[in-house]
Amino acid sequence: MAPMPTYSYACTACDHAFDAVQSIHDAALTECPECTAPVRKRFGAVGVTFKGSGFYRTDSRSESKSTSSAS
Repeated sequence: MAPMPTYSYACTACDHAFDAVQSIHDAALTECPECTAPVRKRFGAVGVTFKGSGFYRTDSRSESKSTSSAS
């Protein structure tokens, strides 16, 4: 069985924050477990690491184009 994603939620009334492990096909949670008020999904920043070549301007720059001769 594949690991399921963890979603973060925050209560709109009491600011209680909690995580829930849910399938991607499950409906989003709607109720705070502490006070039963509505909750909202929280989204955090995602770290991205680029490995390999081709991600920088200098990776594909041709040496012949870097210098031009004036005629």
